[in-house]
Amino acid sequence: MEDAREGGQRRERTRVSTTETTTRPRLLLVEDDPQLGPLMVRVLEEVYDVTLHSDGGVALDAAQDGRFEVMIVDRRLPTVDGISIVETLRRSGVHTPMLILTALGSIQDKVRGLDAGANDYLVKPFEFDELFARLRAIRRVSNGEGPFVRVGEWEFYPDSRAIYSPYDGRTILTDRESELLKLLAVHPDKTFTRDEILRTVFTTGDTPGTVDTYVHYLRRKTDADIITTVRGRGYRLGQL
Repeated sequence: MEDAREGGQRRERTRVSTTETTTRPRLLLVEDDPQLGPLMVRVLEEVYDVTLHSDGGVALDAAQDGRFEVMIVDRRLPTVDGISIVETLRRSGVHTPMLILTALGSIQDKVRGLDAGANDYLVKPFEFDELFARLRAIRRVSNGEGPFVRVGEWEFYPDSRAIYSPYDGRTILTDRESELLKLLAVHPDKTFTRDEILRTVFTTGDTPGTVDTYVHYLRRKTDADIITTVRGRGYRLGQL
């Protein structure tokens, strides 16, 4: 697992944007490797609220109530193997997105895992960047976020008002924040004056200062450069 460990060290040096409006999704990690399991917890906890179990039977009991939002399940485990965990949970009506993690990389092994009900399959050794990307993908499909607009390295889902950071953090925007970012994101090459934004996004009675306030809110919840100030003119999309 050299690649995963090196990837973990790199990610531990990466700062993640967090705010009081961002909650960490609950992730169940089922991994019996005494070195890899704790390392994965440290890295995944940048974004997720992680529960680690090394025994398949204990993990199966913990997962039955459906309180987790995503699961990573090792293929080979004591007591109950990963495939059996996935099959049992699916038969029980648990629809939590699941990723199987394994050293078995043959096509037959992958097919068996996916046919058991897993959403994805990742072979060891792996890079943490790929693991995070796969977790993002299976959670998006499960959550039904709808189509997204890319803002630099961020993914913005106007239908659900969700925006995902490059490091997997998910933040829900308010209606006005979402409408403001959507206006800029749909027209990435256009600079909007405050009056244009007021007419399109806000209600009668709001002032140009309201636009500045909501630009501040968006920058605070995401990155300072997600919206660019064009001096003397207004605002346009940043992160280009």
